[in-house]
Amino acid sequence: MLQRKPIFPNVIEINFQAGHLLGCNVYLVFDADEWLLIDIGYEETVDEIIELIRQLDFPLSQCKTLIATHADVDHIQGLARVKQLVRTTVTSHPLAQPPLQSGDRLMTFAEIEAHDIHLPMPPVEVENTVDEGDFIQVGGLSLEVWHTPGHTDSQLSFRMGDLLFSADNIYRDGCVGAIDAHHGSDINEFIASLQRIRNSDVKWLLPSHGPIFAKDNKLLDQTIARLETYLHMADFGTCAIDWPLMDAWEQEIAEGKLPS
Repeated sequence: MLQRKPIFPNVIEINFQAGHLLGCNVYLVFDADEWLLIDIGYEETVDEIIELIRQLDFPLSQCKTLIATHADVDHIQGLARVKQLVRTTVTSHPLAQPPLQSGDRLMTFAEIEAHDIHLPMPPVEVENTVDEGDFIQVGGLSLEVWHTPGHTDSQLSFRMGDLLFSADNIYRDGCVGAIDAHHGSDINEFIASLQRIRNSDVKWLLPSHGPIFAKDNKLLDQTIARLETYLHMADFGTCAIDWPLMDAWEQEIAEGKLPS
């Protein structure tokens, strides 16, 4: 049996436990004999992750559920394989249920033809859907469900005490999950989700990529301010609400103003 290396009480991060990078952050939350996983990553790492869980002496039969924070291929491609091995349920936001169950390769970013990305996306049945204000129990622990859209419309975060499993909302360097109209991104909703995190009294953010870090309001303020500029930039296409340059150009045309 391997020695468990919880990063917080009752929380193991699988990459940290393994001692090398396997993919997105995979959180194993446990209490007594019961445990669950938040995200799983790509299918190619599933067997290694499950073997690691076995060696940590977590009975596979005691897995409460497999949670998808949202329906992106780098978070959920391995769900069907894990479900087959562990024989448990899958839990997601209602908006993530259709692409997960159909194996929608476009919505999950498994298929991006322009970048020669062609990944399989095995469909998986979603037995449980959760939304804002729900709770997920594991042993004697309770995870409060936050709906934090912006990166995707279905993105969930989970509060457990002073910890927030914060998905792709913000990373330690101030970056955020990709903003893409095809993906269902919404900048205003993203800002609202970040403001909610900023104004909360959680102490630690456990993101879906990169290191866990202490909540830093200055970092969040900087990121929110940056996203507020995205609302008015052509860089973000139909995710932006306007493009002030076009208003200025229209005025210059009306005035016959020459280039300067």
